[in-house]
Amino acid sequence: MDIKSLKQFQHLATSLSFTKTSSAMFVSPPTLTRIIMRLEQECGVTLFIRNNRNVQLTSAGRKLLSFADETLAQYHQLQSEFKQQGEELSGELSLYCSVTAAQTYLPTLLEKIRTLYPAVEIKLDTGDHALALSKVSELKQGNNADVAIAIHTPDFPANIHFQAIDIVPLTLIVPSNMNVSTVNDIKWQNTNVIMPAQGPSKRIVNHWFAEHNIRPRVYAKVSGNEAIVSMVALGLGIGFVPQIVLENSAAKTKVQTVSVNDIEHYRLGLCYLNERMNEPLIKAVSQMFAV
Repeated sequence: MDIKSLKQFQHLATSLSFTKTSSAMFVSPPTLTRIIMRLEQECGVTLFIRNNRNVQLTSAGRKLLSFADETLAQYHQLQSEFKQQGEELSGELSLYCSVTAAQTYLPTLLEKIRTLYPAVEIKLDTGDHALALSKVSELKQGNNADVAIAIHTPDFPANIHFQAIDIVPLTLIVPSNMNVSTVNDIKWQNTNVIMPAQGPSKRIVNHWFAEHNIRPRVYAKVSGNEAIVSMVALGLGIGFVPQIVLENSAAKTKVQTVSVNDIEHYRLGLCYLNERMNEPLIKAVSQMFAV
């Protein structure tokens, strides 16, 4: 049962004339007869009572007509909405996120935008995730962004909407030649630790060490999770990084992971100013991430 067949059935159920419907729907009477017979076979019921004089709709036919009316009305409404979206959505949408987030979350989103809204131009800016919230809040600045992918924090600004899109665990990485299998095997007083210099990781990692009464032997404090992976791969120490950073790192084969079950994870989300929530482009991107 397809839309075209439903349209032909709907017309016949109204006209009760194979001749009129054949002419209106641009099909021959024998073709229309075959279409109705196929519908009757699919439904397992008789839809019309036919004789040489007239055509009558059966009770089953009336039920199918009600279904056809509702289905076709919804179909036409959907077509209208798609047409309006394609016509109305145009312009430039600026998006800011880290390189890792761009590699992980954007390919599917950008493909959807190109397909549904070809007139929309995406301006992508990547950099330190710590700058994401300032990018969407500085409306009057030249380097602002309409939307950003950012991490939720306890002091998250009240004027910025956060739409969760993923949970990202932090993982402890050590050099591949380091002989440890569990976190309890690590002798912290003798082990260099590469610490994050800023951002959500700094708070989470410091909190974990405090909870476990560990005073880490800090070898370096660096900006950027990718730098932590590189330094661990060189054998300079161990450190915590988000799982998606490790998965996208070229150095991932030179480190090994150690399971740590009680460290806080990231809540990653799409962020934009509350006051811009109903803007067509931002609303469209938000709906895409919600799917």
